[in-house]
Amino acid sequence: MKPSKPKTERPASIQLLKAVSADSLQFSTRRQFLRQTTAAAGAAALFLPQFSKAQDDLRPIFLEGYTGQVSYAPGDEVTFHVSTSAPKFTLEIMRLGLKPEVVWATKTSVPGLEHSIPEKASSQGCGWPVALRVKIPADWRSGYYEATMRAADHGGKFIHRGSRKVQSSCYFIVRSAAPGRDAKILLQLSTNTYNAYNNWGGTSLYAYNGRGNVQGSRVSFERPPESQFSIWELPFVQWAERNGYQIDYAANSDLEFHPDLLEHYRLVLSVGHDEYWSGPMRDNLEAWIGKGGNVAFFSGNTCCWQVRSEDEGRALTCFKQNYFVDPVFAAGDYKTLSTAWSHHLLKRPENGLTGVGFLWGGFHRSHGQFMEGSGAFTVHQPGHWILEGTGLKHGDAFGGKDTIVGYECDGCELEWRDGLPFPTLKDGTPGSFTVLCTAPARWHPDDCEWYEKWERGRTGAACLGLYTRGGTVFTAATTDWSHGLQGGDPAVERITKNILERLAK
Repeated sequence: MKPSKPKTERPASIQLLKAVSADSLQFSTRRQFLRQTTAAAGAAALFLPQFSKAQDDLRPIFLEGYTGQVSYAPGDEVTFHVSTSAPKFTLEIMRLGLKPEVVWATKTSVPGLEHSIPEKASSQGCGWPVALRVKIPADWRSGYYEATMRAADHGGKFIHRGSRKVQSSCYFIVRSAAPGRDAKILLQLSTNTYNAYNNWGGTSLYAYNGRGNVQGSRVSFERPPESQFSIWELPFVQWAERNGYQIDYAANSDLEFHPDLLEHYRLVLSVGHDEYWSGPMRDNLEAWIGKGGNVAFFSGNTCCWQVRSEDEGRALTCFKQNYFVDPVFAAGDYKTLSTAWSHHLLKRPENGLTGVGFLWGGFHRSHGQFMEGSGAFTVHQPGHWILEGTGLKHGDAFGGKDTIVGYECDGCELEWRDGLPFPTLKDGTPGSFTVLCTAPARWHPDDCEWYEKWERGRTGAACLGLYTRGGTVFTAATTDWSHGLQGGDPAVERITKNILERLAK
């Protein structure tokens, strides 16, 4: 996944299993590449002279690790599980926000040890022992933290001009020491989605990057991670901090395992690509909305797949389009079936939470759909408070410069009356949902044909809007909203301010 080309090179959210040439197999880390080539190297060794121990010691250094949990509170101890062929390494921790802030670093090197990679590392975790423990001080700000590990690689014949530094990183999230004291806004980061795309150790929840092009059904957090934070949430965080907004942070799983957090906030945010939700996550947030809590989904493809948390949140299970293989399918217990929330067997489309869903949305300027699209929203209800101060009129477009409508979008079934869009309410969209802006979107055929109730060739629309049911829920209905903030689009900035300032009161 390459952040520089977010519109065309990311995988589809809903894919068929395909037979793809083994030459297309991708490796997320150098260590994974080395592991995959071990068998071939072993076979070749039967016919080649054996390396001496001195030569073997000159192999390139590898260094990787992960944290014991995704989310921590001040006072908790972060555990770092590291495997390296280096005799020692250092570790530095920084908070990523408007500016990177280094908060901790090792004073002396940490002894390095190499650990084996289990055959089922991607689904069951690595099980590496703790290499380092760091207690989180009470004064660390809530946020996204990146830990960078570094070691020297002298490399011998592999490196011709001196030594170089080898480094890798992992992340963790720090919740507030006093939830709600300094901030009334909680940003829950899309950590489930990060894990779903991570193919380290063999497979992800996608076939395109899995070992042997196999799609996994279970992914563990206990392995070197992949993060999408810099693509989606970081531009939003930087804009918010630049404009003086106080925000606390949590992981997706905190909505499931620490739902008491919600009672301390007025507004919960989802930003970017928030694709994978468990039933308890959704239950807890919907209950909070019913009591008057507000939510702003500055995200798209949101709550698309139901997952089941396992091992106390250390792993996720999702069978997706292969839902008929899910053990709960055979048992007839469809409530927790790990497939699309909008699947007819679940009878709980994501529209009931967000107001919109992926079945009536799709792709815009990605996956071959609307590749010449404007990347902009068209305004239909300019008098609404959300659009106040933008100067936009009926029929105006905004956000095209930064392609705020892009990659993946959510929508609802629409009917048009007097040139204005209205939800039909046949797809689970709440009765009070108001559509303020739209942009065309469509599924790619390869992504939708697995779903037996799909209507071929159907064109949908990203539907920016909101509803009130206890609390107020806004949706931008696109993954790329934060790109407009990053680009300084005045309409995108004003709309975002209107929402934060009204719903966080």
